[in-house]
Amino acid sequence: MAKQKFDPGILREYDIRGIVGKTLHLDTAHALGQAFGTLVRRNGGRSVALCRDGRLSSPQISRAFSKGLRQAGMDVQAVGLGPTPMLYFAERHLQADAGAMITGSHNPPDYNGFKLTIGGKTIYGDEIQKLGAIIRDGNFSSGAGKVLRRSVAGGYAMRILQDADLARPLSVAWDPGNGAACPIVERLTRRLPGRHVVLNGEVDGTFPNHHPDPTLPETLEQLRRAVLSEKLDLGIAFDGDGDRLGVIDNKGRVLWGDQLMMLWSEEILRRQPGATIIADVKTSQTLFDAVERLGGKPIMWRTGHSLIKAKMRETGAQLAGEMSGHIFFADRYFGFDDALYAAIRLLNIVARSPRSLADLRDRLPETVNTPELRIECSEEDKFPIVASVKSRLQAAGAAVNDIDGVRVQTADGWWLLRASNTQNVLVARCEANDQAGLARLKNALGEQLSASGVEADVISSALGEERTAA
Repeated sequence: MAKQKFDPGILREYDIRGIVGKTLHLDTAHALGQAFGTLVRRNGGRSVALCRDGRLSSPQISRAFSKGLRQAGMDVQAVGLGPTPMLYFAERHLQADAGAMITGSHNPPDYNGFKLTIGGKTIYGDEIQKLGAIIRDGNFSSGAGKVLRRSVAGGYAMRILQDADLARPLSVAWDPGNGAACPIVERLTRRLPGRHVVLNGEVDGTFPNHHPDPTLPETLEQLRRAVLSEKLDLGIAFDGDGDRLGVIDNKGRVLWGDQLMMLWSEEILRRQPGATIIADVKTSQTLFDAVERLGGKPIMWRTGHSLIKAKMRETGAQLAGEMSGHIFFADRYFGFDDALYAAIRLLNIVARSPRSLADLRDRLPETVNTPELRIECSEEDKFPIVASVKSRLQAAGAAVNDIDGVRVQTADGWWLLRASNTQNVLVARCEANDQAGLARLKNALGEQLSASGVEADVISSALGEERTAA
């Protein structure tokens, strides 16, 4: 096994991700399946729920991974094509000991990877690295597991609809982006009241209409046009595996993850005073302030779906969210990131309000900030760059929160720099009370990037966007 192609660089902090044919091969998938099956078996498990997204490479990778699982003695409960939250649902519904999702998530079509759970908990960090060690040592369990074909899509869709409580019919545009959420969106829109316009509703692993990442404004442009031209109440988009969402209000404006979190937080804290709510380090300070003002307990935490879910279990949080659109409801739900379920909870809020979504947005606190800024950076350089920035700032006595990268507080507001765990980029954000303050924050960020060797044209290209949160 040690002679097989295996690039340990695909073992990320909270999932496994590589480029098909370059860093991720069928041999890799087979070895990972056998290693994961070994890990599950050592934890006393015997069955694994297996799901895949709609990428062109996913069927072959799924078969290779399944073969590895069975050779490790695992029974495989194969649920076929679906979004990542359907896999999490399937693990519980089928009472499987573990779960495996074959997905490249929001990455380009030539990427693919694995999201893995044991006992309902997503494995990350050292647990993922154990898989590499098992493969390196060839220390596999052996057995002869079987494949059981299971259908859970109907049950999953009905569980989501169980919490749909629309006080009035809405007109909604849905854009699953040719991704794995398409079949579930079809089931939901057939049963929800109101008018529903579905864009890009056929699964196509080449993503022919736009990149499968709803945090990028350009990927929401088609949805924005549909909302405005059809005079709809709102639009909802999903990423390639259906665990992240983007939202357009009735005026054609993007609602970012932290703005949406304020709406959900208000709803939950009205019913559960004092509830704990978690958001990642990229989130606006206005959210943490709002949760505290509403009587809740806000917690700032590290970015990453695995890390957020672990913190939710530790704290008993009822809601958590990331700027990237991962939203986690423990209130009335399972606590995993499910963009389709989050969409239903948003529709409930809009349908109960006498105001439009745009009006609800306009009631939120005003700041001037950037969206997520992505700065191209090699895999080898991104962590050292953040470390060098942190070292300089701490030596200068700056107010630095280093829970995940560096979040720097100044008189103008704050700025953040962290290394992405899923892409070859640095992620940055800045937030201030006015345009002049934002300009100073962006300048400070740019100076730190320059001092760490990032080229001037890369910096200027990345720092050119800003938004007003209102």
